[in-house]
Amino acid sequence: MRTVIVLFAIGASVSMVSSVPVRASKERVEGVPPSNRGQDARDTTPHGVTTNRRVIDLNGTWQVAEGSMDSVPKQFEHTVPVPGLVDMAQPAFAEVGKKSDKRQAFWYRRTFTVEGSVPGVAMLKIHKACYGTKVWLNGQLAGEHLPCFTPALLDVKQYVKGAGQENELIVRVGADRESRPTDVPSGWDFEKYLYLPGIYDSVELILTGAPHVVNVQTIPNLANSSVRVLVTLRSSGAIRMFPLDLIVREVTSGREIGREAANPAMGRNDERTFDLTVPIRDCHLWSPEDPFLYELEVSTYFDRLKTRFGMRSFRFDAATGRAVLNGKPYFMRGTNVCAYRFLEDAERGDKPWRAEWVRRLHEKFKSMHWNSIRYCIGFPPEVWYDVADEVGFLIQDEFPIWLLDKAPENPTAQKIIPEYTEWMRERWNHPCVVIWDAQNESHTPETGKALMAVRRLDLSNRPWDNGWSEPQTDQDCVEAHPYLMSGLFNASWGNAKFKSLKDMVTVSGIPSLQQAQRKIKVPIIINEYAWLWLNRDGTTTCLTGPVYERLLGPNSTVEQRREFYAKLLAAKTEFWRAHRECAGVLHFCGLGYSRSGNKPRPEGGATSDHFLDLEKLTFEPNFEKYVRDAFAPIGLMLDYWGQDLTAGQEHEFKVVVINDLYNDWTGQVRLRWMKGTDAVAAQEQGCTVRSLGSQTVTFRLAVPSAPGNYTLVAELADATGEPVRSLRDAKIVPAP
Repeated sequence: MRTVIVLFAIGASVSMVSSVPVRASKERVEGVPPSNRGQDARDTTPHGVTTNRRVIDLNGTWQVAEGSMDSVPKQFEHTVPVPGLVDMAQPAFAEVGKKSDKRQAFWYRRTFTVEGSVPGVAMLKIHKACYGTKVWLNGQLAGEHLPCFTPALLDVKQYVKGAGQENELIVRVGADRESRPTDVPSGWDFEKYLYLPGIYDSVELILTGAPHVVNVQTIPNLANSSVRVLVTLRSSGAIRMFPLDLIVREVTSGREIGREAANPAMGRNDERTFDLTVPIRDCHLWSPEDPFLYELEVSTYFDRLKTRFGMRSFRFDAATGRAVLNGKPYFMRGTNVCAYRFLEDAERGDKPWRAEWVRRLHEKFKSMHWNSIRYCIGFPPEVWYDVADEVGFLIQDEFPIWLLDKAPENPTAQKIIPEYTEWMRERWNHPCVVIWDAQNESHTPETGKALMAVRRLDLSNRPWDNGWSEPQTDQDCVEAHPYLMSGLFNASWGNAKFKSLKDMVTVSGIPSLQQAQRKIKVPIIINEYAWLWLNRDGTTTCLTGPVYERLLGPNSTVEQRREFYAKLLAAKTEFWRAHRECAGVLHFCGLGYSRSGNKPRPEGGATSDHFLDLEKLTFEPNFEKYVRDAFAPIGLMLDYWGQDLTAGQEHEFKVVVINDLYNDWTGQVRLRWMKGTDAVAAQEQGCTVRSLGSQTVTFRLAVPSAPGNYTLVAELADATGEPVRSLRDAKIVPAP
């Protein structure tokens, strides 16, 4: 027996989930080469009916001009790529990314044609654009969309022309962040300097018949090896009964592994959500270690939509403080991507929109033993989420709200709720997205109100992070940013008593939280913690100059700073991981901007990443050498923090070994005194660490008799035989 549950859709604006690319015949742009990059998607449903869904790719080279907010420019003398940003225009505009008397807005223009007649449904989708979008098609106002981080989906049926006739599409975007009201999120970031406008994600025209698929939500049920599917359909004419077919296939093989069908009915101008369940044969779970994907095909008589999903579950356990992936505890190890900071980087180019570069970036991250990423203070283009699904990462997806201190915006819950809704509907089929992150480091009640208003929409019930504000339920998590060394920059910002790595002996393994974060006990994710950033050229940032001067003196070299940074970052990573008090440890940051040279604001950058070559994705060698080991699944922490040691005396050293894997680990742990590349003394002990556990190994090892500078190295071989090291520099002083 089959049961079809009908749910009435809530809200007037519902975004599309995904679609099959198709070709726009005779697609062209005035004054630039033609662009025909789609393919014909007309095919037959299981009932033998030919669907007419076409998705016309409107990406490519557009014309662009600057001007006022009120009138279309008379001439378009520049071109710009879509997706992209206005700073990529040719010839270039001046003063892009900052408020300027030269313009209030940028106006995009292109033409295209549609072969044949226009079907019953025509929707224009602009995936993301800054700052505020207003659209005209063939001289008629087609609609507006104020949000910058979620899709604009506009009904253009009455404006688009078929039969090969030319269509003129004009899109106006605000020229700067200040073109938006202050009660609407605008992506303010205290450490950004440019707010670059433009259509920075894909644009497409969706043509199909009615009833058409408006939205699909997949809700995996691992216990029953099935996927629950909510399909929202919209009709325009009178419809009594029609077939609704769901088919699930493996993405890699194309093998069909489940299907379900129904025969619902709808009325005139009706919108309803239908609830069906598809059993999954030979159910294969998705995880970062095994990112196995399925494709769901939804079809009616006149429409067909495909979306991918993964069979995975994710939650937090408040009692243990752990993340739980697919029913098992799971330690999150990872990094951050500050996409909107990277957009202002001098070496950015077209990299954020090149799928092959984005894939290589995530694969490079994977080589660091990372399984998690926070997309920090903003969303990258949608292709990044497809890549994260395929390469295998858990994504903490952070909405771009940062209201620390005196922000020039004050978003209200009333204005945030529609954007959160669009965000969730766009992203909830991605298995990589496991945490909705409402904001960053902000003390505000508004994001809590907004997330509680929308969280019921996600039937997978993903947890939320509410920044530095109060967590809303015990199913959520909080973020901790234990910047111990910020006190070396400004005593009022951090732990003023923390002067060097030697002071780690005074630090609790439980990171401190903001007062509001402590109102409900929930798991903690550390996703920022070093305060040691260096620009890519090895110079200090505007936040780290005093730190390095106090730690290394006023005349340190680039190589000294790079090695020091890598060793301290590795040691702090080991510390937070080894104490096992947090659900995850995510370093900051894997990708951001670099504003070379130790310059004060506004020229100097506050943070940076670790790349030497962005195109080749070459990490700074010290970072890769030391920090990669610190994130190893079978990891270790040498519990010695560089205190001076007396020559010739026996000393007790502890080494904490941790195991993030589901199998026990047994092996040898070795402790060595190194003088340069020579081993002065060594001891070795056997050790077994249970699955997901930790074990402390104690050594009694004599300190070398000759005073001087040495390195103490703890080492093991992981489950694959690869060496993993934890090391500390030590000064040995003469006996009194």
